[in-house]
Amino acid sequence: MSIPTPYLLFLGDAPDALAAKVAQGIRDWRPEYAVGQFRLPGCQADMGLPDMSLTQARAAGARTLVIGVANRGGVIGTHWKKVLVQALEEGFDLASGLHTLLRDEEDLAAVARATGRRLHDVRVPSVRYPIADGVKRRGRRLLAVGTDCSVGKMYTALCMEREMRARGMSATFRATGQTGILITGDGVPLDAVIADFMAGSIEWLTPDNDADHWDLIEGQGSLFHVSYSGVTLALIHGGQPDALILSEEPTRTHMRGLPGYSLPSLEALRDMALAMARIANPACVVAGVSVNTKAMDESSARTHLAAVEDRMGLPATDPYRFGAGKLVDALAAL
Repeated sequence: MSIPTPYLLFLGDAPDALAAKVAQGIRDWRPEYAVGQFRLPGCQADMGLPDMSLTQARAAGARTLVIGVANRGGVIGTHWKKVLVQALEEGFDLASGLHTLLRDEEDLAAVARATGRRLHDVRVPSVRYPIADGVKRRGRRLLAVGTDCSVGKMYTALCMEREMRARGMSATFRATGQTGILITGDGVPLDAVIADFMAGSIEWLTPDNDADHWDLIEGQGSLFHVSYSGVTLALIHGGQPDALILSEEPTRTHMRGLPGYSLPSLEALRDMALAMARIANPACVVAGVSVNTKAMDESSARTHLAAVEDRMGLPATDPYRFGAGKLVDALAAL
């Protein structure tokens, strides 16, 4: 994509840090792109970046205002419009990965035309994807699957890619969501692909490759999340993973956005995901566990990881906090 950098990250009135996970991902993985943050009154998210006005951000070199919010339904808040319009008028491009497209908002489109600015919608498929055929492809593939949404599946794949490349291994992170696409510059916006073509889009994203090459596929949703399980199954069948990483956030009390649904155990996730994966790839194995320990102190985190390893018989780590070495070791041993 040709989105001008660097960015001012718009956090809007996000109720918590997870609601601004797009901004968080950019801040963590492309810090050189993140000049500052713009927050509306009541915003409960903070990326640890300087709070800037539009004028200050332009003076600091920002060229694009990126909507860093990932809300339920992917909608553009009407109360955001004043800031978005002003940003266009002050010389910013706008970029968004929401389901509601910037280009379909006539007031924004009119101002963009008048000012000569561009609207960048990340969540728009740009390829005519095939229907999946299930034919085995050369190369190797890994997918992180989670007990819930937003538990660290993307971070797991990115951390593993970084560690594998540092070891001289052949590995590519394959983005399947708005944050991953904004970080890497390409990928498949999977949840915007027509359902019949979702699995085929992942086959397209992870084509034949060298025998020792690993595609590290960005995970989405959860097989146990009634809102988003469809994208997860498309990743499992289209990706034909050779290895799965189980992902959890152990302090959650219920599914994100679904207070009436409890979270599955890692054992239930293992059994369900492996059964689904072996439909497309009978040789698939579970290689390890990735635990998002951000809400835990270090001692509690290490105790929990040790307990997971003992219980599951698998290597377990928080790859962002403690490194992805254990997970990469497990892949190298396959």
